[in-house]
Amino acid sequence: MLIRILAMVLVLAAGAMSSGMARAQYYGNDNDRGYGGDMIECKSSGYNYQRCPVPWRDARIARQLSDTQCRRGQSWGFDRRGFVWVDRGCQARFVDAYGGGGGYPGQGPWQPGPDWNQRFSVRCESNGGQNQFCQVDVGGRGRVYLERQESSTPCREGQNWGWNRGGVWVAQGCRGVFTIDRRW
Repeated sequence: MLIRILAMVLVLAAGAMSSGMARAQYYGNDNDRGYGGDMIECKSSGYNYQRCPVPWRDARIARQLSDTQCRRGQSWGFDRRGFVWVDRGCQARFVDAYGGGGGYPGQGPWQPGPDWNQRFSVRCESNGGQNQFCQVDVGGRGRVYLERQESSTPCREGQNWGWNRGGVWVAQGCRGVFTIDRRW
């Protein structure tokens, strides 16, 4: 019985890895480089969306590996389930954003930067009819629009997709690209 359960877990894990979740390369303790913790490498191969599991509450880029620029909320981010996601060719090594110190190292309290009020797109997918929340900071007065439906299931705002200040949610097979019109 135990062997059957273990085999089932391995099959499910392999399926998850092949459906948009990349294997993260673990770099162990990297104290000698001044990061004070573990690093995970996550790559958007072929400009495709990928998710990499991490053991932190948030992440930051320690080293960008791609020529394509990695911008939080556009080509990389962190979701509440403990995954770093990358898209649009972003490839980077990520570390714990809090660095064990409870805040962003050397940055003080977060404030919106000069490029905060902007418009960009994110892909959010309900695969297998499952609910999915795609975390992106919409801002205090932001708005989200369905830019392009990518599923055969019609995406209807308020029924199988919606948004709040923290991001976009999809359900019941809705898959699409959503425009975030972010305003602070």
